[in-house]
Amino acid sequence: MTNSFAKDVLAGLTAKSKYLSSKYFYDDNGSRIFQEIMNMPEYYLTDAEFEILSMQSKQILEALEFSTPFNIIELGAGDGFKTFKLLEYLVNNNVNFNYVPIDISQEAMDILSERLKKRLPGINIKPKVGDYFEILSANKDSDYPSLLLFLGGNIGNYLQDKANELIKLFNDNMKVRDKLLIGFDLKKNPITIHNAYYDKHGITKRFNLNLLLRINRELNADFKIDDFDFYCHYNPITGEVKSYIVSLTKQRVNIKALNKYVEFDYNELIWTELSKKYALDEICNLAETNNFKLKSNFLDCKHYFADSLWEKLP
Repeated sequence: MTNSFAKDVLAGLTAKSKYLSSKYFYDDNGSRIFQEIMNMPEYYLTDAEFEILSMQSKQILEALEFSTPFNIIELGAGDGFKTFKLLEYLVNNNVNFNYVPIDISQEAMDILSERLKKRLPGINIKPKVGDYFEILSANKDSDYPSLLLFLGGNIGNYLQDKANELIKLFNDNMKVRDKLLIGFDLKKNPITIHNAYYDKHGITKRFNLNLLLRINRELNADFKIDDFDFYCHYNPITGEVKSYIVSLTKQRVNIKALNKYVEFDYNELIWTELSKKYALDEICNLAETNNFKLKSNFLDCKHYFADSLWEKLP
């Protein structure tokens, strides 16, 4: 049990409008359920970005306009599944680069390194475990230019001011003319988005309710899972998907590790996640607001997703 988990759960469940942070979805069981979500036919995000990095690696490399060896720094590399196609293209074309995957999980980095060395024997890989910004800050001293990767539509989990804050931090930790390749889920037919998040298989519901099971396990609480349901809503005007856990009854939950009873009313909501979808002009505004020049948007064939390439301005 981490202190920050306990602190954040207490703050969220005692707030006037209850919430829990989506960053706590990913315990071991949550990560396994998320793999199931990514394998659903309705969940288009993984396939769309995989297509971009598989089919447009050459165009991405050309758009970088790096004339020297360079670093590819991937923030939150995880299993490296999508990035593999880009790395494979670079290795096969004898491009001189260092791959620096960063993740908070040592285990994830060990598995990724082993797999890549086996599949791409020529790769120069320098995995780092820890805080993105400490590692990026050290990279500013590198003689080589860098391409930062922030893939997978993760920026959509941040409210507007937090998204700007994060991107400004990226900018502060980059050298002039370094590049950032950042994934955005795009606005599209609302039904397509609805089906990806409000899935008929009930996997997204299990993913959300697993958060309550985690609180039971790590904070010795007594959430009765059958007394809660899942709801999500997509607003096609703002582009925001918001996910909620719903209390089905008036109930009282004892969180023993916090020495706290939490009251729930009938149909009371716990907000768990934001997943914003972007229009192309919003992507451009986000870049310009934070001292980047948008170089190119790489889209999949259905225009569901964009990997947007930005350059840090002087």
